[in-house]
Amino acid sequence: MGILTGAGDKAFSAGNDLKYTAEHGMGEVRMAESGFGGLTHRTTCWKPIIAAVNGYALGGGFEMALACDIIIAAEHARLGLPEPRVGLMAGAGGVHRLPRMMPHKIAMGYMLTGRHMTAQEAHRWGIVNEVVPLAELMPTAERWANEILECAPLSIRATKQAALMGLGYPLEVALHLNYSEVLKMRRSQDTVEGPRAFAEKRPPRWQGR
Repeated sequence: MGILTGAGDKAFSAGNDLKYTAEHGMGEVRMAESGFGGLTHRTTCWKPIIAAVNGYALGGGFEMALACDIIIAAEHARLGLPEPRVGLMAGAGGVHRLPRMMPHKIAMGYMLTGRHMTAQEAHRWGIVNEVVPLAELMPTAERWANEILECAPLSIRATKQAALMGLGYPLEVALHLNYSEVLKMRRSQDTVEGPRAFAEKRPPRWQGR
C-alpha cells in the first residue's frame, strides 16, 4: 500500500522541468525504465497506490496520478496534460490512460487543447474518487488506505492484477485467463481464514500467504 502526494499545498507535481529541457534539449532528458516518477510505466505493480493530489497535477504529474489506483483531490487542485502548448506530448502514458478512463471525445478535448480540469470536473468525469478540503486530504487518503488494509492482501493483489490485465481483452477471454496473483490467492491460507472468520463472527487474521 502506498500514498503518493506532493510537498506543501501548491502542487502535487507540475511535471517535466521545462527550464532544464530548454537549456539542455530533449536529448538530455532521461526517463527511468519504470517511467516518469518511477511509476508511469510500472504496469505490473499489484500493490494499491493512492494519489493525494494537493494542488497542480500537470503533465507528468497528472500522468503519475493516472497511474495510481485511487485519486483523492484537494478542492483547489487542477489536473491536465498541457504538453502540446509547449511543443511536447503526454508521452508517459497520459495519452493512453486518459481516453481509457473517461469518454473518448472529452479526453481528446482536454488533450488537444491542453486545458486544465478542476478537481470537481475530474470527479464528475470519474477521474477522481473524492474531492475534499485541503486539510482533509491526507486523512481521507489514509481512510481509503485503511479500508483497503482491512481486506486480505493477496485478494487485493489478485483483484488489481485481474482488473488491469483483463481490460485489454474481450470479456469472454478475460474471464478465462490465468492470473498469477489469483492463483496465489486461491492457494493461500487466507482463503480459508476469511470464510472461517465470517462464520465465527470475528475479525479475520490475515497472514498474506
